[in-house]
Amino acid sequence: MMTEPPFPPRPPRGRSPLAVVSLLLAVLALTLGTGPSSAAGTDWWTPTARPAPDSQINVTGEPFKGTNSQGEVQGFVDAHNHLFSNEAFGGRLICGKVFSTSGIADALKDCPEHYPDGTFAVFDYITHGGDGKHDPVGYPTFKDWPAYDSLTHQANYYAWIERAWRGGQRVLVNDLVTNGVICSVYFFKDRSCDEMTSIRLQAKLTYQLQDFIDAQYGGTGKGWFRIVTDSAQAREVIKQGKLAVVLGVETSEPFGCKQILDIAQCGKADIDKGLDELYDLGVRSMFLCHKFDNALCGVRFDEGGLGTAINVGQFLSTGTFWQTEKCAGAMHDNPIGGATATNATEELPEGTELPTYPSDAQCNKRGLTDLGEYAVRGMMKRKMMLEIDHMGVKAAGQAMDIFAAEAYPGVLSSHSWMDLNWTDRVYGLGGFIAQYMHSSKEFVAEAARTDALRTKYNKGYGYGTDFNGIGDHPAPRGTNTGTAVTYPFTSVDGGSVINRQTTGSRTWDINTDGAAHVGLIPDWIQDIRQVGGADAVGDLFRGAESYLDTWGASEAHKAGVNLAKGVSATASSSESNPVTSYQPGRAVDGDAGSRWASDWSDDQWLQLDLGSTNLVKRVTLDWERAFGKSYRIELSTDGTTWHTAWSTTVGDGGLDTAQFAGTPARYVRVHGLDRGTDWGYSLYEVGVYGT
Repeated sequence: MMTEPPFPPRPPRGRSPLAVVSLLLAVLALTLGTGPSSAAGTDWWTPTARPAPDSQINVTGEPFKGTNSQGEVQGFVDAHNHLFSNEAFGGRLICGKVFSTSGIADALKDCPEHYPDGTFAVFDYITHGGDGKHDPVGYPTFKDWPAYDSLTHQANYYAWIERAWRGGQRVLVNDLVTNGVICSVYFFKDRSCDEMTSIRLQAKLTYQLQDFIDAQYGGTGKGWFRIVTDSAQAREVIKQGKLAVVLGVETSEPFGCKQILDIAQCGKADIDKGLDELYDLGVRSMFLCHKFDNALCGVRFDEGGLGTAINVGQFLSTGTFWQTEKCAGAMHDNPIGGATATNATEELPEGTELPTYPSDAQCNKRGLTDLGEYAVRGMMKRKMMLEIDHMGVKAAGQAMDIFAAEAYPGVLSSHSWMDLNWTDRVYGLGGFIAQYMHSSKEFVAEAARTDALRTKYNKGYGYGTDFNGIGDHPAPRGTNTGTAVTYPFTSVDGGSVINRQTTGSRTWDINTDGAAHVGLIPDWIQDIRQVGGADAVGDLFRGAESYLDTWGASEAHKAGVNLAKGVSATASSSESNPVTSYQPGRAVDGDAGSRWASDWSDDQWLQLDLGSTNLVKRVTLDWERAFGKSYRIELSTDGTTWHTAWSTTVGDGGLDTAQFAGTPARYVRVHGLDRGTDWGYSLYEVGVYGT
């Protein structure tokens, strides 16, 4: 068992001044020497055959092991990183490697076209402005890269990942990533732009990295970098004090599911084959759409000039621009109405103009397609977790409707691309949320916005660094802020001492260099602690446990028994049709293509007789276009005395789930009060569940 960390599991209550004082005293006690100590003469964390020369780690002390007194693992979660994106986008957009058997000088060198002065670092000035010029020399001088604002240079060298682990990180999600359109239009490439080919290669290299590190520690299974394929395995790895590495996928056209002129270029067989292949590779979480609308779902827009460029890219690839509509609820996508013109518009065919978008229509019109729903259900069948970041709010809402109907918890938001208004729903499902690696002040402020919900659901928190993901990272705050990081400092768990990180002849300092690479995660967390206090990193230290809770609950999920299937059904009315039956029993026949439909008036009901009294906790409603805006779920044990278990006045159709405290009932009634259309009420299927 590890020494009890300074951040015990959060009780279901708000923080009190006494709790804060106790927390600070616990941190002080650990700092004064109660943290875990190294077993005599067995520095298991130190490799016996590290390549020479190599990067320094600049962390001393034994990595913490075991669990706390509640049996929970501890540690930080990087829920969104791209270790091998140097192999993506045609292989020449991100320069430098995660590791090389030829050594650090080979791994950390620039792309050939960046020599001698960065003049041809085209993507640098496309994405970041300026002329792209920089000193291309990496190891050993690192004059200009890696840097917090360098988008095209390797930030995930393996020894830097090692430093993040030594500083307390215990889960790393390696999202295998690429984008076929970016690859096709980029000037420099040395391989195919096929997305799945790149995904396979990145997965293979992740396993080779594990072997590379194992060899430094004496053989298979002995290194600190452990790829895990189930939550129990991850827990065991973390209890050993090592880093659990989870494979994810973030790509724009998974399984070839592109759309051209709104016509899908894949089918259900492609989705099944693709999901099976990814699962066999060890992938356990993924995005279904990213940047471009595809055959599965519509995306959450990018803003400004970048949004314009991506919108143009989508048109060149698919023949369609983004389409917007007024949002149905409080959630909305990023606005694109004010997107500025960029050089990208010059790529449009003559006579083609970029659409203009009304400011009051900020939601992507494309939601989750039928194929997208099939993919979501396919992921659920395989116990995989769905990333909803980059999904438009319409698609994300529909995906969570499916999960809610099945009581499935496997939903992730890993890097601040979800509307924060979804937070309560994600946590309510049992999901996990991480914030993008913002500056310490911004990170603390955003975390505070959802702090009450983490208390409500007893959830830990994560960060998504998105290193090698073509995004900026926290800039230097300077040394005169009053809250600058002072080196050396003690790790959050209290057992390690962390100094400035050195590779070659370059030493980085979070105060003056910002978050230049993944090895500075411990420094950035210390910066958060300086800005927000010890309590600001408490939820982060619980991140590993919460992430694994979501994963484990997804693995353990079993489809509930539908108590309503095939039962006797009656209704206040049924629409008459000489060709098709819309009788009440059609809503409980197990056929998603048949339906009950009422007459065209507001006060209507559908009643089910379960045959015997059961404990009822959940009712699912799959509406046809004629949906209920205001309706209630009523329960009865005798068919005479009714109790309203759940109600809404803001129904919007689609798949609804009514959840409530378990109530004994033999009869279940869906009572419509106000229609959402001029038609009546129409339900494809009604499900009733006791779990």
